[in-house]
Amino acid sequence: MNREGSPWTGLGPVFGKELSDQLGSVRMRILELLVLIAAIGAVYVASQTMRATLAQSPIAFLQLFTTAERPLPSFVTFLGFFVPLMAVSLGFDAVNGELNRGTLSRVLAQPIYRDALLMGKFLAALATLALVLVGLWLVTTGFGIVVLGVPPGGEEVGRGLLFLLLTLFYAGVWLSLALLFSLLFRQPSTSAMVSLGVWIFFAVLWPIFAQYLAQAITGPAFFESSQIRQAELATMIARVSPSTLYAEAVQVILHPSVRSLGPVFYSQIERALIGAPLPLVESLSLVWPQVVALLSASCLLFALAYVVFQRREIRA
Repeated sequence: MNREGSPWTGLGPVFGKELSDQLGSVRMRILELLVLIAAIGAVYVASQTMRATLAQSPIAFLQLFTTAERPLPSFVTFLGFFVPLMAVSLGFDAVNGELNRGTLSRVLAQPIYRDALLMGKFLAALATLALVLVGLWLVTTGFGIVVLGVPPGGEEVGRGLLFLLLTLFYAGVWLSLALLFSLLFRQPSTSAMVSLGVWIFFAVLWPIFAQYLAQAITGPAFFESSQIRQAELATMIARVSPSTLYAEAVQVILHPSVRSLGPVFYSQIERALIGAPLPLVESLSLVWPQVVALLSASCLLFALAYVVFQRREIRA
């Protein structure tokens, strides 16, 4: 049967309805409160640690996001933990929840195509994450200005906005994955558990497996050249994980003095001024592969969810 009209008919109403539901949901309010409390605590502790070295660093404001002081980790570490949780909580029951309630067939009975329905759900969840992240970034930046008494420079603001965009790309990967599992599994509890299991595997276990896989492939490393080759291979294998890609990209963006990822050779720092910050453009060119990989992974997972949804039989 041929379809009439645009496949995106109804995208606006679906987006608006889903965005309203997501922003008003109790689980999202709880996660937002937890993230806000944790972020303000991390920034406050970091600011107290930085007071002694504030005048010595030209990029002191960026250290608010990366400085850790026991028992609290850094702001970046908090985001690396909570952002996948928020993304999974928004996507794990996006489709199977409506299917179990019997509302999905009613929605599709309206002049709304599956294309618009799935895209509307994804964009609404992504917009929810973007609003939360922007609000969190503004609150923590303002809190840092009040506590430190020093406003950020133009370079620091640019790096902070780029860090915000990278975090949104990272969230998009786990949102797309949760959306895919909400189509593959009938029960929302199953899709939630599998999504969280995949996240824990890639965030915690995969970097460990990467070391052992590199050792198994290259064999014993008795010489410096073989050790370097093994380290490079382990780094490449570890980059299969979105968590590794995000961590590397954030490291370069928030630490302008970082000039290389992976093993560093003497030729790379022979004429470099140690500790001198790189311009934002050069830092971006260094992490451009990581940025493209995160964006590509999100698009690929959403494309798989789209194909599964188009082939899914939905009965009233």
